[in-house]
Amino acid sequence: MKSKFITIEGCEGCGKSTQIQLLKEYFEKNSIPVVVTREPGGVPLAEKIRPLILDKSDTSVDPLAELMLFASARAQHVSEFIKPALKSGKTVICDRFTDSTLAYQGYARGISKRIIKTLNHIALDGLKVELTILLDLPPKLAFERKKGFDVNDRMESETLKFHQKVYKGYKAIAAKEPDRMRTVDASGGIKEVFERILELIK
Repeated sequence: MKSKFITIEGCEGCGKSTQIQLLKEYFEKNSIPVVVTREPGGVPLAEKIRPLILDKSDTSVDPLAELMLFASARAQHVSEFIKPALKSGKTVICDRFTDSTLAYQGYARGISKRIIKTLNHIALDGLKVELTILLDLPPKLAFERKKGFDVNDRMESETLKFHQKVYKGYKAIAAKEPDRMRTVDASGGIKEVFERILELIK
């Protein structure tokens, strides 16, 4: 298996972290070199930007400024970590990527999708996502499962209405790009959901 760039998307509380860890272990057991990373973050500069974006105490962040912070973090992440890892033959699994920006800042915040796509195009500098797995779990169910919002995370502590817009955004993206973004029902148990993911990977 040649190196692949795989992104995992979904609403807060859909089980991304758990499924990413299981997928990493699966690749390792099958002797496939793999690394896991996240957005915003993944490299030192982007990790410094991450708390600026997620800090709950700062309520003055303009949506466009928020978008620019994501784009800056992504550009550094792509050039410093993702591209070199792929070039070295590793499969890269990323917890959130460009679809999150389109869902959160575009569909939920209302920023022009054209602007978002342009910034993503610049930040990626030719990089292509080969497979995106959307863990499909409506926000209401997701927050019930994780027993509430993380009040220290500015994004997660947004209103349920906001997260419903994010969810609808993801579904719209999946409908437009079904070959790249594959939807997995995330409402079952951990093992059940992982088996569904493996079906796509295999």
